[in-house]
Amino acid sequence: MKSSCCLLLLALAACGFAQALKPVAIPNPAVPGSIQPNWAVAADGSALLSWVEPSKGGSYTLRYAVRRGSAWSEARTITAGRRFWRHPAEVPELVSLSDGTLLAHWVEKGKDSSDAEDIFVSSSRDGIRWTEPVMAHHDHSPVQHGLASMVDSGPREASILWLQALKGEDGPVSLMRTIVGADGKEIKEEELDSDTCSCCPTSVVKTAKGLLVAYRDHTPKDIRDIAVLRFENGRWSASKILNADKWEINACPVNAASAAAKDNRVAIAWYTEADDSPRIQLVFSSDAGATFTKPTKVSTGDTLGYASTALNSDGGAFVSWIEESAGSASALVRAVSPAGVAGPVIKVAEGSRASLGYPKLVRSGNETWIAWCDSKAGVKTAQLK
Repeated sequence: MKSSCCLLLLALAACGFAQALKPVAIPNPAVPGSIQPNWAVAADGSALLSWVEPSKGGSYTLRYAVRRGSAWSEARTITAGRRFWRHPAEVPELVSLSDGTLLAHWVEKGKDSSDAEDIFVSSSRDGIRWTEPVMAHHDHSPVQHGLASMVDSGPREASILWLQALKGEDGPVSLMRTIVGADGKEIKEEELDSDTCSCCPTSVVKTAKGLLVAYRDHTPKDIRDIAVLRFENGRWSASKILNADKWEINACPVNAASAAAKDNRVAIAWYTEADDSPRIQLVFSSDAGATFTKPTKVSTGDTLGYASTALNSDGGAFVSWIEESAGSASALVRAVSPAGVAGPVIKVAEGSRASLGYPKLVRSGNETWIAWCDSKAGVKTAQLK
């Protein structure tokens, strides 16, 4: 009898998914040719869309707009004429502090070395006037500083989690944290892990108990599984592997984890090729990341990875990723229930792998948004309804 009830609940859940989820394209203020979209949530719960767009003379500009109600604000400039590192994994990001102050970070290519990458930060009290960009790390040598993520981490401060390769990609590469104030200036820098995968993005979120960062770890045997660290009660926990995939690869996959959190609920999706089986997996936590469920396989075909995650109102999650088929690639999205039941796969967009960029999800109020790139139109956006 219990088995029959469980099967009925699963069937009903699948039907609900099929009826509820579809992408509804909504234009945004980004101009044609724009790249590197990303999302944030404003202090009032509105969605913030940022992007990099071409400017005169071959330079690029970082801009953003706010979605309030059924309309976008005008596009506003954060910084212009910078040497943005235009790579799918190095996406500029905004974060809103509780008082409405905005902070932005991005990665720039160095002038004199192909290996140099630097993280810059700027802040704004009113969203219009931005401070002069400053470097977000102590080390200024021509090595890689990047793959950053940022979160509101306390009264008038934010934390940037990033990777530092003082000895190049052959390592070891360190996971670092920089705390910056509302004025964009550094408060503190610290090392959290001395040996990580060298070119996979970090993902940091804030739970009811503190911070949680997901990143791709590295061992001397080239095992590159996803690890998590928690900052609670003023202390960092020991690093722990999210799931023992035991993916061994003597290269960096440029493909990491995406975390989302609300209160004590956490969802983390990530890419692995362990056991020669490329896939996107998802886990949930109901205790701010202290423990996690067993993974749910989200992808279904020849996945390329690049997962993004957003929690929904029922405690489940949306996950997006990219799959390859017949000479093209598709940006796909799927809802997963709190019990780990995956709904139908929905195609959001199709194009070349390069043209799609790194699709990004966000939950803003009762709305879920996705952004991606199109080779002709630039940045495109849609609501998942």
